[in-house]
Amino acid sequence: MIVGSISGSTNGRMPGLFGRKVIYSNEKEVTKANVVDVLNSAINIHKKNAAEIDYLHKYLRGAQPILHRQKTHRPEINNKIVENHALEIVDFKKGHVFGEPVQYVRRGEREGISTQIAKLNEFMFAENKSNSDKELAEWFYTCGTAYRMILPDKHLGSGVDDSPFELDTLDPRNTFVIYNSGFGKKPLMGVHFIENADDEIVYSCYTVDNYYDIVDEKVVLEKPHILVDIPIIEYPANSLRLGAFEPVISMLDAINLSTSNRLDGLEQFVQAFVKFINCRVDEEEFTALKDLGAIQVTGEPGLPADVDIVSSQLDQDQAQISKDDMYEMVLTICSMPGKSKGVSSGGDTGQAIMLRDGWSEAEAQAKDVELIFKQSEKRMLKIALGIIKDTSGDLDLRLSEIDIKFTRNKNANLLVKTQGLQNMLKSGLHPHIAISHCDLFSDPEQVYLDSRPYLEKWLYDEPVEDEDEEGAFVSADSSIEDA
Repeated sequence: MIVGSISGSTNGRMPGLFGRKVIYSNEKEVTKANVVDVLNSAINIHKKNAAEIDYLHKYLRGAQPILHRQKTHRPEINNKIVENHALEIVDFKKGHVFGEPVQYVRRGEREGISTQIAKLNEFMFAENKSNSDKELAEWFYTCGTAYRMILPDKHLGSGVDDSPFELDTLDPRNTFVIYNSGFGKKPLMGVHFIENADDEIVYSCYTVDNYYDIVDEKVVLEKPHILVDIPIIEYPANSLRLGAFEPVISMLDAINLSTSNRLDGLEQFVQAFVKFINCRVDEEEFTALKDLGAIQVTGEPGLPADVDIVSSQLDQDQAQISKDDMYEMVLTICSMPGKSKGVSSGGDTGQAIMLRDGWSEAEAQAKDVELIFKQSEKRMLKIALGIIKDTSGDLDLRLSEIDIKFTRNKNANLLVKTQGLQNMLKSGLHPHIAISHCDLFSDPEQVYLDSRPYLEKWLYDEPVEDEDEEGAFVSADSSIEDA
C-alpha cells in the first residue's frame, strides 16, 4: 500500500514540502474503457502526495527530525527534545473553527423551510457529523487536504438509525480525487484503495454514475449508482493544499534543535572535564580521590601544579531571546494569537485585545477556511439531499435554500451580542435573520423554531403598536418624548 514511505528523506527530513499536487486528467468522461488508464496516470502523483502526507502526519504525532540527531563532539551528551508546536497549531485551528458544530440555516422565505432544515440538522446529528468535521479538520490542517465519503445507510428502517445516509472520513494516504483539466476543473473520479486478504490492492473507483473495482489493472467489478455525483468529496485547506504548520516546518525544527542544544549545554557544564596541570593522576587514583570529595596532587619540580574544571556555559538569556523570536514568527506566519505580543492594561477593550494579540488575523484566516469548506460541503449536501429524496422523501429542500453556519466565541462579548440581537429585532429585521447573525447560538435554526412562540411581536408585517393610558397608539420603537 502507498502509506508509510518517506522516500528521499535525509536525517528524518522530507525535502520539498510545498503543498499537495492536484491530480488532473485530460479525459472528459471516465468509462470502463479508459478507467484503468486514468487511474494509472494518477497513481504516481498520488504516491508522492501520500509520502508527504504520511511524513506530516508522523510529524504531528511527534516523529520529528530532531529524534534522528547525531553528534560528533561528545556524542554521549545528545539530548533529543521535541517541542511539538505542530500539534499546538493544528489543535488551535481545529478548535477555533470547528469547536462548535457546523449547522445549516435557511435561505429564502418559502414556507416550511425552517422545519425541514431542522430535520436535516437532526440527520447530521444522528450521524455524529460534528465529530466527522473535526476529523476532516485535523487531516486538512495537518497535510493540506482531507476526504469524506457519503453513502446510503444500509440499516435504514431498522428502528435504530433514522438517518438515510452514512458519513465517513477517509485517510488521504489511500484516497484521492481526479479532476478534469478543462473549464470548471470538475471531479472525474474518486478513488479509495485497501489491501485485501490476498495482499492485493483493490482500487474502489467512483465516477458520477458508475462504480468500479480494479485489481492488477483489471476491472473486476462494475455497477451503476444513483448518487448523482461522486460520493468521495475532497476538503482542501486552501488552494495550495498546504498544511497549517507546513510553511514553518524548518523553524519548528530549529526550535527543537535550540532546546536540545540548551539542554546539552547544561549537561556538558555539569559533566565538565577535569583539567590537571603539571601533575599526573591515574584512573584508579582519580576515582578514589573523587569518592573522598577532595583531590591532592604533587607538581613537577619547578612547575606549579593545578587542578581545574574545563567549562564554558551557554548564554541562556541570548538563547531564549532567539527561541522566542522564532516562536513568535511561527505564530505570525500561521495566523495564530501571540503569547507575548503585547502587555495588557486595564484600559484595553475586547476589540483592542483582538487586534493587538493576533486574534483578528486568526479570524481572517478562519473565514478563508470557511469559504473553501463550504464549497466542498455543498457537494456533500447535494448527495445527501438526493439520498433523502430517494429513500424517505421527508425533505423537499433545494441546495440554494440552505446556508452553512459556523459559530465561534459564543460567550465572547455576550452583552454586545445580545444588544445587537435586540437592535436588529427593533429595526425590523426578521427574527430568523437576527438570530442567525448575532453569533450567539451554535444551532440558530433550532433556536428560532423553539423561540417562535415568544417572537410573535417581531413577526408582524407592520410595526407593533402599544396602547397608552389615554387610548392613543404608540409605535413600539417610539421614544417617551415622542409619545
